[in-house]
Amino acid sequence: MAYPLILGLLLLGLVAGVFSGIVGIGGGIILVPALVYIFGLSQHQAQGTSLGMLMLPVGILAVMQYYKQGFVDYKLVAFIAIGFVAGGYLGGKLAVSIPETLIKRIFALFMIAVAVKMLFFDKN
Repeated sequence: MAYPLILGLLLLGLVAGVFSGIVGIGGGIILVPALVYIFGLSQHQAQGTSLGMLMLPVGILAVMQYYKQGFVDYKLVAFIAIGFVAGGYLGGKLAVSIPETLIKRIFALFMIAVAVKMLFFDKN
């Protein structure tokens, strides 16, 4: 695996972890769109990889189904998970110092941006 890809995956995990720590989002809202639009994975591959990163204990049965179909890349899972752990810690530390109203607005704006991208600018 190339170093720029590894660094990108670590950065993705870090960003998802920070957002997870701040507003409780990560897998479906950050990881899946980023894996599709930035890293070029199919929707199924992105969902399988996201589930693989979150696998134990919550998603083990779902991951097994995606894995059987070839949609989980454990190399990607490992690097994203490392970044996610670090980002979750940093995001959690930051979140406790941010007013709840601001966190709600950050969450809402991010979800709107992803929705607009998927609704109007998705090439598929």
